[in-house]
Amino acid sequence: MSSEKYTLKNLILYFLKLGTWGFGGPVALVGYMHRDLVENKKWITEEDYKEGLALAQLAPGPLAAQLAIYIGYVHHRILGATLAGIAFVIPSFLMVLGIGYAYTLLGGLPWMQAIFYGVGASVIGIITLSSYKLTLKSIGKDYLLWAIFIMLAVTTFVTEEENIVLILAAGILVWFVKAPPNFAKAPTLFTLPILVQAAPAISQSTKLYQIAWFFTKAGAFVFGSGLAIVPFLYGGVVKEYQWLNEQQFVDAVAVAMITPGPVVITVGFIGYLVAGVPGACVAALATFLPCYLFTILPAPYFKKYGKHPAIKAAVDGVTAAAIGAIAGAVLVLGKRTLTDIPSVVIMLCTVVILFKFKKIQEPLIIAAAACIGVILKTILI
Repeated sequence: MSSEKYTLKNLILYFLKLGTWGFGGPVALVGYMHRDLVENKKWITEEDYKEGLALAQLAPGPLAAQLAIYIGYVHHRILGATLAGIAFVIPSFLMVLGIGYAYTLLGGLPWMQAIFYGVGASVIGIITLSSYKLTLKSIGKDYLLWAIFIMLAVTTFVTEEENIVLILAAGILVWFVKAPPNFAKAPTLFTLPILVQAAPAISQSTKLYQIAWFFTKAGAFVFGSGLAIVPFLYGGVVKEYQWLNEQQFVDAVAVAMITPGPVVITVGFIGYLVAGVPGACVAALATFLPCYLFTILPAPYFKKYGKHPAIKAAVDGVTAAAIGAIAGAVLVLGKRTLTDIPSVVIMLCTVVILFKFKKIQEPLIIAAAACIGVILKTILI
């Protein structure tokens, strides 16, 4: 591990900025962290980043938030993990609180669909380019890793869900191929805590208790990126508890996509609509606390055994699978978002601009795409 080149204050400021300006969802956010912290600032080594990405993919909860927590842990342990996670989440949480207030005050956000039309297409362009760069950097020319990447990308696109079994299997496969185990001497490779879903007798007497229990399950038992949690939320929020109607839920997802930071922050917006500020706070805390615990608890084992050849091989396999799943998620999102020629053009223009003009910041492109979306939806269409 490289010597520390930054202070805890530096790291907190970075994640505050990323949480404020980091558009594009989990795929783009993990790409930003690699670009900024590994390639440009060189605060985090490639090995530490890959370990963090593998752990974030193996554990339940939002991918980008877990990676941020792990990066905070690398040099500053529990305090760094805690403050990095809070700094990353709090800007977007405050934003969705403000949007939630406006939403309830105005009786809905009909203009949001027009904004989302342009922003959604631009976001697909951002995450496509981020996924492409992350794939080339992490997989290189290893044919086995490329085969794993393609398999996970295809299965994720076809099934439209992450397969944690395949991701684990990929790690075991690369471990057996590249560093065959000597079972008499090999350390225990996968020492991650195993989740056992229990149903404690939580009081359902108030809505806040219901919110706390439901969103704890969402954070503890849903694997993958923030996008993977959307179907789970729909089943509970709309179908089971009937807290929101269909349109309100769609608006909640749109809020998550047009705000920076983790997509899972939509839980704050939903919590606000259900029970005001207390509901938003309870929903956000209940969702993010499990992912925090399932990152810092196994982190020492990753740091201790991460350089072992068997662990390194397994991490390479899991990383390739994780990036394949991310690429598959990009395709799924693209299929749902790019529904006509103008949206495809916005996406392609975003990719070209970011590829050709590297100094242009993503928020500027997002703002321009939002304006274009409003024009197309309200004037031309």
